[in-house]
Amino acid sequence: MTKLQLRAFLYQLGTFACLFVLFRYLIHSYSGLTGFWEPFAAFVVATFIGPKFQAVKTKDGEKLFMKWVFLKGIKEIG
Repeated sequence: MTKLQLRAFLYQLGTFACLFVLFRYLIHSYSGLTGFWEPFAAFVVATFIGPKFQAVKTKDGEKLFMKWVFLKGIKEIG
């Protein structure tokens, strides 16, 4: 695993964790879901809403890219 692949994995994990905690709190506070369904719904929403990070080898070297549902196209991060 290269340095950029590790960074992409950590970005993916960090953004998912933040969104999961946020949506779990919102679902707990504002919906009638209980038990297993509360974290399951938060998981599904965080998975679809969260940005996707990927390290790609190009002719210029390895680069980190991000795709997000709220941004048009694919953005190069670094």
